[in-house]
Amino acid sequence: MKIIVCAKQVPDTNEVKIDPVKGTLIREGVPSILNPDDANALEAALDLRDRYPGSTVSVISMGPPQANYMLRECLAMGADEAYLLSSRAFGGADTCATSTTIAAGVRKIGDYDIIFAGRQAIDGDTAQVGPQTAQRLGLPSVTYVQNIREIKDKTIIVERALEDGFEVIEVNKPCMLTAVKELNKPRYMTIEQIESAYKKDITVWNEEDVKLSPEDCGLKASPTQVFRSFTPPPKGAGEMLSGTIPEMASALIARLTEKHVL
Repeated sequence: MKIIVCAKQVPDTNEVKIDPVKGTLIREGVPSILNPDDANALEAALDLRDRYPGSTVSVISMGPPQANYMLRECLAMGADEAYLLSSRAFGGADTCATSTTIAAGVRKIGDYDIIFAGRQAIDGDTAQVGPQTAQRLGLPSVTYVQNIREIKDKTIIVERALEDGFEVIEVNKPCMLTAVKELNKPRYMTIEQIESAYKKDITVWNEEDVKLSPEDCGLKASPTQVFRSFTPPPKGAGEMLSGTIPEMASALIARLTEKHVL
């Protein structure tokens, strides 16, 4: 099998802050990481490669030049090759333009049986790029995959997570599958794999390489734009009541009465 994984470099959300005046993300000094759900997608691809000898795993990403560090992490985890779609023309892309670019890159890679992607990216949380990429490639897609039950010659049987359970879906190959964290636990990198990853070449493509015009990608091809980002104002500190149950109940009633709730 030939498997392609869509991955994204994202800012570590534990370190992200928002400029209170501009309302924009403060990216300076914020470390970037492999999107967590994409790590699960990569692990699913690597697991299938381990189970089916002769299979290959390619990783593709769209981003600035520094995204090659994330791609080398993917190579160190076990991916066979990596591709970076990087150009100023791709800047400012929303999910619509991003999926257009990713799909163009996948077409250039060529023949494939399965495309994996994470459920969503932690910096946007839209969960749209995977399904949109599948639509542009004319592929069936299954989102929120929590288990891969069986691989057949022409189809794949998977479990799709629901709020109160799951549903079993059989989908034709080639297809797009988006992974949730419950699907697996990403493997660790070894020193040998890390050393090997930095000896491999990462293929970098711009808009001309994937046969896209500047009007078809980036900000120019993005119908949606973020006008403002902000953090809600902090809430006041809570008050803990102590004492016996009757005493706490009386104190609570008194507080609510003061606030004219009662």
